[in-house]
Amino acid sequence: MCRRAGYHARCMPMRTFQPVVFLAAALMSSFAFPATMEGMQFDDSVQVGSTEVKLNGLGLRAVLFIRGYVAGLYLSDRASTSREVLVASGPKRLQMRMLREASAEDFNKALVSGMRKNATESELAVLQDRLGQLERVIADIGTVRKGDAITLDYVPGHGMTLAVNGAIKGPSIHGADFYRILLEIFVGDNPVDARLKKGLLGQ
Repeated sequence: MCRRAGYHARCMPMRTFQPVVFLAAALMSSFAFPATMEGMQFDDSVQVGSTEVKLNGLGLRAVLFIRGYVAGLYLSDRASTSREVLVASGPKRLQMRMLREASAEDFNKALVSGMRKNATESELAVLQDRLGQLERVIADIGTVRKGDAITLDYVPGHGMTLAVNGAIKGPSIHGADFYRILLEIFVGDNPVDARLKKGLLGQ
């Protein structure tokens, strides 16, 4: 490969140039680009606690022609089945980007009622106090607007935190069992939306 400098040409041997090309390609592939659905952007990777988690998939929650939100699931390791997601022991993030306004009552129906439907009677007995805690946090948040980001992070040993546009709301809610039942709403055997589940699993 040659480059002119004045009247003189300086050449880089092909055997030297090829590794430079490969290095540049590797560097380009290492950059994280946001994923987009319904105009909502999700980072390719984020920090949850002290661990980097990667976007596993995106899905749309819709009822007929009404689009509610786009959700993104972040995990330490790639998962393509419900079981892989639910038994994963590391930090996790579920983020919802709102496509319409929703009241606290709407969110309580979506999350708290959804968890009650996916839990067994024995699980509900153990989770009852924590479900009430989540219900109070959502009530305090009130109405969320189109474009708001609702983030549900789980860190082992610290529990789940709920944040709106990056601001944490209420105390953390402890327990891997709690977060697992929460994820059942989205990727369990009886998900709230089959298409949403498929998207979150990257299928």
